[in-house]
Amino acid sequence: MTAGAYACLLLNAGFTLVVPSLLGQAVDHGIGGGDITIVRNTGLLILVASVLRGLAAFGQGYLAEASAQGVSYALRKALYAHVQRLSFSFHDQAQTGELMARATADVEAVRAFTGRGLTQVIIMLVLLVGVAIALFQMHWQLALLSMAMLPALAWRAYSFGRRVRPMHRAVQQELATLANRIQESVSGIQVVKSFGREAHEIERFDQQNNKLYLRYVDAARATALNAPLLDLLSNLCTLLMLWIGGMLVVWGQLTYGELVAFYAYLLQLMLPIRRGGWLMTMAARASASSERIFEILDSPVTVAERPDPLRLDAVRGDVAFLRVGFKYGDVRVLQDISFEIPAGTMTALVGHTGAGKTTISSLLARFYDPAEGTVLLDGHDLRDLSFATLRANMAVVLQDNFLFAGTIADNIRYGRPDATDDDVTQAAQLAHAHEFIMRFPAGYATSVMERAANLSLGQRQLIAIARAVLADPRVLILDEATSNVDPRTEARLQHALQTLLAGRTSLVVAHRLSTIRAADQVLVVDGGRIVERGRHEELLARRGAYYRLHQQQFAPAAEATAPS
Repeated sequence: MTAGAYACLLLNAGFTLVVPSLLGQAVDHGIGGGDITIVRNTGLLILVASVLRGLAAFGQGYLAEASAQGVSYALRKALYAHVQRLSFSFHDQAQTGELMARATADVEAVRAFTGRGLTQVIIMLVLLVGVAIALFQMHWQLALLSMAMLPALAWRAYSFGRRVRPMHRAVQQELATLANRIQESVSGIQVVKSFGREAHEIERFDQQNNKLYLRYVDAARATALNAPLLDLLSNLCTLLMLWIGGMLVVWGQLTYGELVAFYAYLLQLMLPIRRGGWLMTMAARASASSERIFEILDSPVTVAERPDPLRLDAVRGDVAFLRVGFKYGDVRVLQDISFEIPAGTMTALVGHTGAGKTTISSLLARFYDPAEGTVLLDGHDLRDLSFATLRANMAVVLQDNFLFAGTIADNIRYGRPDATDDDVTQAAQLAHAHEFIMRFPAGYATSVMERAANLSLGQRQLIAIARAVLADPRVLILDEATSNVDPRTEARLQHALQTLLAGRTSLVVAHRLSTIRAADQVLVVDGGRIVERGRHEELLARRGAYYRLHQQQFAPAAEATAPS
């Protein structure tokens, strides 16, 4: 399509350059010579050239826009694919509204320029060359005078571009910030309303909206000033040509027809030049947007698959951490973490909030790579294994689980799209989700609303557990997976988890100590280190860190139920 667009562009320019020459012949040989036949024939040729030019312009516009849409499609696809591949370290800092703005508004700015703007720039350059050749063939001295303003126009284009590019980058940044503000307030609407902060959020939005407005006004002011300057320069060029050309006609050095053709050629050139302000604005906006797009595309994938990764046909599930350390930026959160989880056993991580438990589970899932040390699966460094091997043999149930748009059944089979309806039902039954799902009129075909608003936190958690059950992993990671269920549901869930965990390697991050009594080993994490390890009863008998955690949870309850 791109080749076709530029072929039409050249035809458009060619037919445009033919018309002034025909006008000159009509004036000199037809009107000047008193031959109406020449006038008629020349008029017909101009009509034909105009029709063909119109057809070429249509082809140019259509094919260029179709090609630009292909560019925007490829950019959006590349952005989305790269964002999907980017590691958690990127997503920890990225803002949803910012990413959405780059994938929509910034891509649209690039599309607008590549679709219409770029072809206008190119046709302007083609016309410039063609007009220059035609003018120099007619009268080279007058051609030099007529084109004397071109260096000034070129300088204006360059200086304008340098000035407005940062302005449009600021506009795009403020637009992204506004998108973030909208996304944040909509996602947190329950909190906003529960604290009666609607007026506060409206004020915050208005402040950001005003910043965007001021940025737009600054850019518009610069653009509005540029257009009259370009018009002035082009009019001065035309005025100079008419003044000198008129004198040359009077002196007999130029014919009336040549003067008319000269003027027509300049008009063909000055029209796109007068559009220069619009083109420069589009170019500046596209340049700023492309910089923002490539900032994302150039972001490195820090957790990447090796070029020739190891693929395991069968995984036992032996896990080992060997002197593992980790940092979030410059903040160290784990140091010298070493432990083993034999295949088919359950290891629990306990400790105060912020101790590093979730980070350990994230390293096992290879959401991050350790800064020091090694995480092993069946004796192989996770960094040496293919992502297909890891994802096929690991499942994660997080504390804050996300459900996608679609049905409940779609969400349960998310990790195994080829699962049958019976498989989905069986997984939900194991996770004790079947009973509440069947209370919905549509059962498993119930649509999940945005932010899963039609499901309770506990119900979302049970669906996430059913999703993990259906994936049938060798290694299961539960990051406070029962934290959002009530005690009655938790008690029923423990029985289901025993069935689920049987024969699987499991790492359980638990806040409620009652959920890990059956663990083969308990690791107490404090300050990024493992300070105690052993079974539940052993650690209680030591009266150390685990005992103190246990007392903090259960002693108040015991006091509350003691007879007075």
